[in-house]
Amino acid sequence: MDRDYAQGYRDLFETHWWWRARTQYVVEILDRYRPTAGWPTILDIGCGDGLFFDHLRQFGEVEGVEPCAELVSPDNPDRDRIHICPFDEHFKPAKQYSLILMLDVLEHLSDPVAALARVMDLLLPDGIFLATVPAFPLLWTNHDVLNHHFTRYTAHSFERIAAHVGLRIREQGYLFHWTFPLKLGVSVIERAFRLRPAPPTVAASWINEFLYRITRLEQIALGRLPIPFGSSLKVVGQRSR
Repeated sequence: MDRDYAQGYRDLFETHWWWRARTQYVVEILDRYRPTAGWPTILDIGCGDGLFFDHLRQFGEVEGVEPCAELVSPDNPDRDRIHICPFDEHFKPAKQYSLILMLDVLEHLSDPVAALARVMDLLLPDGIFLATVPAFPLLWTNHDVLNHHFTRYTAHSFERIAAHVGLRIREQGYLFHWTFPLKLGVSVIERAFRLRPAPPTVAASWINEFLYRITRLEQIALGRLPIPFGSSLKVVGQRSR
C-alpha cells in the first residue's frame, strides 16, 4: 500500500462511503452464517490496525495478522491481538479458527494459491471463510496501482483457485454494481490521459452520505441476486476436505 494512502486509511475506513457500506454488508453476511454460540476463534487476515475488530467482537474472540507494521499503532489497545508478520509459513498460531476473513487482501498477494492453502490449514473443518476482492481486470485503475494490487478477480478465476486448495464455495456474488460502469470509464480516461495515481479522499459530507445510502439500497435490494457484474466480489466458503 502507498505510504500516504496508509497514513489516511483509518479516516477512510471510518468515514468514506465505500468502506462504510462494505463494513455493513460484511456484518450482514456474518449475521446470516453466525452459529448459535458465535465463533470461538476469529482471524482477520490483513487486519491493519484492527479497524474491523469492534464489529467482529459481537461474533466471538478476534485476533488478526498484519504484515505491514506501519499500519499498526503501538498504542492500539488490541495490539497484543495483532500478529505482525507475513501471512505465510512465518505465521504459526497454536490454534485453528472457526471464522477467517480476508477483506480486500488476496489481491495484494503474489501467490494467492499459497495464501488460500494456508487459510485452509488454519480453518476448522466446520469453519467459515469470508473474502472480498476487487472484481474484473478490465476495471483496473490507478487505485489498484496505489494499493499495489497484483490482479482483480472474477467469479471464475476465484473458483479455479478455490478448487485447487479445497475451498468449497457456499456463496459467491458481485457487489457495488452501480460503480462498475463508472470504474470502467475511469479506467479508460486514466489510460487515455496517462493520469498519475493519487490517494482517495472523502467527498463533501452530503455527497459521501448520498453515495453510502445509494450503495446500501443496492445491497439490500440486489445483494442476494446473481447479477453478473460489479466492482467487487464476495466469497463465502468452507473446507471441502
